[in-house]
Amino acid sequence: MSDVVDRFVRYCAIASQSDPSVDITKPENIPTTKTQFAVANAIADDLRELGAEDVSVDEHAYVIAHWPASEGLEDLPCLGFCCHIDTAWQTWGDEVHPEIKHYEGGELLIGTGRDGKPVTISPKTNPALEHMVGWDLVTSDGTSLLGGDDKAGDAEMVSLLKRLKDDPSIPHPRLAFSFVPDEELGHGAALLDLKKFGADYGYTIDGGPLGEFCYETFNAAEAKVYATGRSVHTGTAKGLMINASEAIWQFHSMIPAQERPEYTEGYDGFYYLERVEGNCEVAEADYIIRDHKQELVEKRKELMRRAVELVNLQYGEEVLRIEIHDQYHNLADVVTKPEYRHLIDNAREAYGKIGQDMRCIPMRGGTDGSQLSFRGFPCCNLSAGYYNAHGVREFVPVPELEAMVDMLVELVQLYAKKQEA
Repeated sequence: MSDVVDRFVRYCAIASQSDPSVDITKPENIPTTKTQFAVANAIADDLRELGAEDVSVDEHAYVIAHWPASEGLEDLPCLGFCCHIDTAWQTWGDEVHPEIKHYEGGELLIGTGRDGKPVTISPKTNPALEHMVGWDLVTSDGTSLLGGDDKAGDAEMVSLLKRLKDDPSIPHPRLAFSFVPDEELGHGAALLDLKKFGADYGYTIDGGPLGEFCYETFNAAEAKVYATGRSVHTGTAKGLMINASEAIWQFHSMIPAQERPEYTEGYDGFYYLERVEGNCEVAEADYIIRDHKQELVEKRKELMRRAVELVNLQYGEEVLRIEIHDQYHNLADVVTKPEYRHLIDNAREAYGKIGQDMRCIPMRGGTDGSQLSFRGFPCCNLSAGYYNAHGVREFVPVPELEAMVDMLVELVQLYAKKQEA
């Protein structure tokens, strides 16, 4: 196996799902799972072995490291890269058994799922497979997700340093690397010490198929709706009972059905009911709100507040209560400024140097860059090479994994000179 494939398989084999049941607003709860430390320490060990400087793993499982500039380029701004070490929580992710399979066309059997049914991928659902005939693909054994999101990015970042170590003639500025926990929960780089990180601008590596590039993301908010009911024996309930679960249902019926994720695409925003539970006495529901324009997010917030008011008016008392918090903002508001245009232009040129067209997509989600760009580290999102993320059918083509390391080598060389606005 090539260096990046070897690292990728090793990292994927270390289960590191984040836990959505943990309160991420409390710093002492980060990381939400102790398993994330295992990945952080494995990466840190690899960085030290390669000779990276200032390698550290802090109490929250954040990894930071640096690579010195080429001789004569020490005065250039520091270029930074960021990936995340947790994997998605929406499906099985512990244990993980990565496998390399040779794809010969048609339907590919990944393995057998935990329900005993075969797990397959096919060009019918993944048309990109049609040009991957003859390639090796990294998959799980069907019993879990793979973790390419974002361990492909983790492996590519470390393998970039292996290339620089093996060939000191490759020119580059000082480089900073960070690996962060709990990105899948919207926390990610929130506790990253940017002063210690020390990068002026850079990239996250957390995108899908090779060539995908993102400088636009959603603006995001979360809403929690709480219902307080009144339980009365059903035989004598008339005029007395207030069913908290029914109140949540009434609220949900006022949210536009056509503005759910399954009916939207591109720049369309949405409301998403993420979780609901309850009984007659108490119930609650968690929503996420997404839109590419902040003013549309604000309108969505107002619609939800008015829906709560209307339900309470119908009951004649405060049965529902809503809390809404912003999560992140559209990184385009920062990185499209003239002084950061090079982040887009250099990425396009680096992709071109490896024979790959860059495809700019409006990400229907967020990245660590959504947070970091507003904290003072402007960054766009590069592809990592994974497909079917957050599910047991996830796979990463070996040629795309290796090509991303080539792309990163080209990219750091483009920053071996002063960037013009």
